[in-house]
Amino acid sequence: KVNEELEALTGIRLFFGTEEEWLEFRSALHCREEVRAERDRAEFGDFQTPPALAEKITRLVSGNDSLPCILIEPTCGKGHFIIAAIRTFPSIREVHGLDIHQPYLWQTKFSLIDLYLDQPALNKPVIHLHLGNVFDFDFGKLVMDEQQPLLIIGNPPWVTNAMLGSLASSNLPKKSNFKQHDGIAAVTGKGNFDIAENITLILLKAFHRFSGQLTLLVKNSVIRNILSEQYRQRFSIGEMRQYQINSLKEFEVKAEASLFTCRLNSDAAFTCAQRSFYRPEEERLSFGWVEHKFVSNTGSYTQHRYIDGESTLQWRQGLKHDCTLVMELEKTGQAYRNALQQTIRLEDDLVFGLLKSSDLQQDLVGTVRKFTIVTQQRPGADTDFIRQYPATWDYLQQHRQLFMNRRSSIYKNKPAFSIFGIGDYSFRPYKVAISGLYKNFRFTLVLPQNGKPLMLDDTCYMLGFDELEYAVYTWILLNSAAAKDFLASITFSDAKRTFTKEALMRIDLQALAKHLPEMELWNEIEKLNNRYQLPVTTGSWAAYCQWLSTGS
Repeated sequence: KVNEELEALTGIRLFFGTEEEWLEFRSALHCREEVRAERDRAEFGDFQTPPALAEKITRLVSGNDSLPCILIEPTCGKGHFIIAAIRTFPSIREVHGLDIHQPYLWQTKFSLIDLYLDQPALNKPVIHLHLGNVFDFDFGKLVMDEQQPLLIIGNPPWVTNAMLGSLASSNLPKKSNFKQHDGIAAVTGKGNFDIAENITLILLKAFHRFSGQLTLLVKNSVIRNILSEQYRQRFSIGEMRQYQINSLKEFEVKAEASLFTCRLNSDAAFTCAQRSFYRPEEERLSFGWVEHKFVSNTGSYTQHRYIDGESTLQWRQGLKHDCTLVMELEKTGQAYRNALQQTIRLEDDLVFGLLKSSDLQQDLVGTVRKFTIVTQQRPGADTDFIRQYPATWDYLQQHRQLFMNRRSSIYKNKPAFSIFGIGDYSFRPYKVAISGLYKNFRFTLVLPQNGKPLMLDDTCYMLGFDELEYAVYTWILLNSAAAKDFLASITFSDAKRTFTKEALMRIDLQALAKHLPEMELWNEIEKLNNRYQLPVTTGSWAAYCQWLSTGS
């Protein structure tokens, strides 16, 4: 009887699932205090959408000729989107809200009671509130007519699977390499993904052939990953748009996030229009797929697409050791000091100069402020040879536990003091390098110091050379206006890493060399020689161009 009366008031089916819940409700004040006392869940990427923002979003969606009959909120939280949608769309006849967190569902129920007590004449759809994990929920059991307009709306968690795993969260998808990465990529950075990305793909797989719209607040990187996946999955979605929001203003959190919208049951589209949430009528640019290439600006890309190919030279990432306290050193006289403020003396043979991203903000680098110990010449190599350097061996042994505590699985069952991002290329005397973290399009020429090659850390990408002329020619090509404009059209400035190996490998140096005027080549060499007293000439240019055709 209580459920019947509350359904008549709020539209909520089975307001109380059990008699125990009904008894708990009789002390409603206690329930409200429990919700307020719930600890901050921001660490789980749980940023509840402010009611005012939810209202603005539903009004924006309503401008797309949307008259939904069914509403689905896959992570409904405190119900702000449900309430905003009910207020905005009198056409809604059925609502499904899902959340893993019971106190949030109580809050949603209380808010709906408040809503209908305040506005009893408001549209009253049938409301189903489901307690459960979105990754286990069977959306197929929501039997619906595919022709009834559907609105999927929400704000899934802004957090990665690795972060939730470290927080011992139960709100995780089943362990799987769902992007089908190969080898080491599956256990390092590429094995990590945003929870919102997985949720969005689940929803698209379930509903892309239904009539209606999908509207989600997600990080910009998630939208790009969905566009990337669209090329493979061919979902029936179109009219994709990204409305950029000010997350600091709306959520008091620093993150690059947007509202992603798309039309369901449409011809498959592969580009997304970017706009401002606050000026939605102004289209900025379009990103996505141009034929078989993923680009950040479809307009400017067409001018430089002749550069888009496959580099015959192999871009490499710098050293990865995950033991900064021990492995990164500063020189003090004839000794070294580590981050633990310990002063030690080491043999010079295994100590190399080290460059980090912040060091690659100039045209040429030949000196360093940091050093590192290079324990291997290739990944997996035996490290027992270090015993012939007693001081270095003793120093590493003193800190052996720190190496054993490294969490990445890439070090599992590997020799003691193992490193990655090391190979023959690391010991090339000349390098052309770029930071993966900084937003500026600057390539740096790296020269050896005291006859030894300089190393780079794993935030940097590089090409290695045995001949100075070849390094300089490459540096000139990569710093040309055409190369920079091309990179700008395929990279995203708000990405965690603006430049990646995949993006750099798309630069066809042969194509750049063919279009570089001889006078520009000579002028750049002359400026470099005059500034840094280098002996470079154009005499090896023809041989270099021939060498580019093979990369060896």
